[in-house]
Amino acid sequence: MKLRKDRWLQKIEGVKLARQKQKAEAKRRATPVVGDMQPLMEALPELSELTMTSKARKQPRTHMKAKAEPTDFNQMKPAQKRRLLQEEVARFHEVITNPLYKANPLTAISEHLSKRLKQEEGNRI
Repeated sequence: MKLRKDRWLQKIEGVKLARQKQKAEAKRRATPVVGDMQPLMEALPELSELTMTSKARKQPRTHMKAKAEPTDFNQMKPAQKRRLLQEEVARFHEVITNPLYKANPLTAISEHLSKRLKQEEGNRI
């Protein structure tokens, strides 16, 4: 019985090995053959040569306009939302520590609003 069990375990191991070989062969067939990379390395210039020539050829780019970020909070990406919230928190702490705000909060807010309205009216014209 022990011999039969050993032979049975050997058969199972043989089947497992055959499956592993088939998987490995399929994987090898799926990957392209690269071959010897030495001729390619000799044909390509060195990195230092590339950087020197690219700097000489590079011409100044014209300033490209960045995409306008959405103003609607629901349309913003999570990174944009996080950046906006961080800016608002920083602005809030700046306002709280402002001595004019500490002295008289309502006056400081009304002055800020009036300046903002004048600025927006100037931008419309």
